[in-house]
Amino acid sequence: MTDGTATPPRTFDRRRAARALAWLVVTLSPCHAVTVSSAQQPAPLKETTVGMPGRVENVVLPGSELEPKPYDDRKRPVVIQKLTAYPHGTAFRYDIEYYGLDPGTYDLRDYLRRKDGTPATDLPPLPVKVNPVRPPGQVEPNQLQIDPGPRVGGYWLMVAAGAVVWVLGLLAIVGWMLWPLLRSEKQPGVARPVSLADRLRPLVEGAIAGKLTQPELASLERALLAFWRRRLGLEADEPAAAMEAMRRHPDAGPLLAQLEAWLHKPGARGPVDVAALLRPYRDLPPDAADLSDAEPREAVAR
Repeated sequence: MTDGTATPPRTFDRRRAARALAWLVVTLSPCHAVTVSSAQQPAPLKETTVGMPGRVENVVLPGSELEPKPYDDRKRPVVIQKLTAYPHGTAFRYDIEYYGLDPGTYDLRDYLRRKDGTPATDLPPLPVKVNPVRPPGQVEPNQLQIDPGPRVGGYWLMVAAGAVVWVLGLLAIVGWMLWPLLRSEKQPGVARPVSLADRLRPLVEGAIAGKLTQPELASLERALLAFWRRRLGLEADEPAAAMEAMRRHPDAGPLLAQLEAWLHKPGARGPVDVAALLRPYRDLPPDAADLSDAEPREAVAR
């Protein structure tokens, strides 16, 4: 029975229905599921080859600021070449440049420490892989053996005469090429030709004054390593053995050791004999080493 009053019909709430539909779409969306699952994926393994630089960018690590451990062990398989830190809330965001000396899989956490001396035990893994330059198991070809031919009467006399003529011709060509240089040195007011030492001097003086950035110092080190490796005939040697030989060399070692100190110990700067460092480069042509990446842009443009 009714009391005679009509019950008003329920109205359809469109706003509430729209919000419920939007919530269902966001919750059941496959894009939403991919985002959550991708956040749980571990960082991809960075790969490089022996002697070639690698880079890990925009990695956020908790705790106080980190720095590379001192490079006091020459047998260390991985070298942190550059570490750049940016504040990121209560943590820091890092760009890490490194290169490996031995093939294998390593964790960059083993080569980092905190600046304030506290233990760095809460860092996530930073795996990197250093691949060998030559595929494993590759067999080197046998060395060729040249069988000397039979002796012929008068042959060695003809060879000796040809060698004398060749040497005399070479001396004549060298003298003809050096004559303008010798004549210009005797004439007053004639500028001395530019050498590789002249190009290196502003870079070395800028490094002493702290004006060269870490990337410029790293580029200068790579250019000199490539130059001395080619000049000393160490291109076929393993990178670690080649670097050790260059450090022991009386001409290559001093400037390479000083660059290594500027790169990995920037705070320890003492007196430097610039003339002694550049003495091995005075008689070399200016383009003997590729310094374009280390020189300032104004110098390269000139």
